[in-house]
Amino acid sequence: MSLIKRGAAVLLLLSLLLFPIGCSLSKSETETISLAEVTRSIFYAPLYVAIENGYFEEEGINLELTTAWGGDKTMTTLMSDGADIALVGAETSVYVFAQDASDPAINFASLTQTDGTFLVSREKIDSFSWEDLKGSTFLGQRKGGMPQMVGEHVLKKHNINPHEDLELIQTIDFGNIPSAFASGTGDFVQLFEPQATQFENDGLGYVVASFGEESGLVPYTGFMAKESFISENPELLQAFTSALYKAQKWVEEQPPEVIAETIVDYFEDSHIELITQVVDRYKAQGSYATDPVLTEEAWEQLLLIMDQAGELPQQVDFNDLVNTEIAESVLD
Repeated sequence: MSLIKRGAAVLLLLSLLLFPIGCSLSKSETETISLAEVTRSIFYAPLYVAIENGYFEEEGINLELTTAWGGDKTMTTLMSDGADIALVGAETSVYVFAQDASDPAINFASLTQTDGTFLVSREKIDSFSWEDLKGSTFLGQRKGGMPQMVGEHVLKKHNINPHEDLELIQTIDFGNIPSAFASGTGDFVQLFEPQATQFENDGLGYVVASFGEESGLVPYTGFMAKESFISENPELLQAFTSALYKAQKWVEEQPPEVIAETIVDYFEDSHIELITQVVDRYKAQGSYATDPVLTEEAWEQLLLIMDQAGELPQQVDFNDLVNTEIAESVLD
């Protein structure tokens, strides 16, 4: 065989060997998305399920998750390009929009659809009535936050003026509210999980009502991104939302015990039995959104709650801060 023919044969063999390798690499390419969550919470179980079950990987996404610990910090991270996506309360997008942001934060997928707090009584009440709060000392959440606004909305719904009919304490930092109640402050307290269930298990208090059940559907926590990022990365966000939707359907179908086993590594300080109890409570009241679409009805309820609390800086049209096209595109 001549040198020319031998060389051609070698080149042909190399091309046949390298071609499938090249194709494999292109199929294995992933896009990295940075996500900042407002806090670490069992309330966000579908997100952790999506990670643990490999749904983001299936969609070609390498998800980098960080916890910002607070709504203000989360939005600062998002707006300063410290994260591509923020998981935070929808009310924060309203606050940013009211500041005439040139590149506003747009809500594109829903994660939780009710408030996540519970009313805990220091004393056991066999037949609770909201009237029991009148004349009591109520340890509430910080002013301006969504839990506080929902709390006031529910109290007013039951004809209770939170600033006249009871002693409302709102001066304690979010992280210190459980310990303040455990130390003897307040007759009632508004608590997130897992503290509410933990207190009940330990005999420190009794869950007598759910603010989530009382307030109805609201876009309590969801995913948002800057308007420019959405316009530049529609397919990437569609893949992200598709992974989320897989997890939402899975969570809807699975029993609390299975969900708890899947997310237990995200909560090192909580026993799996407690996580199971909390998941069961949230599932029972429909807190986990069953699909990522944020509805206009829920948005209007959010604005109503903010307005009643005196925290709505301006009326904001649904279409100005909500993108439903991405979420609707991934539905079966």
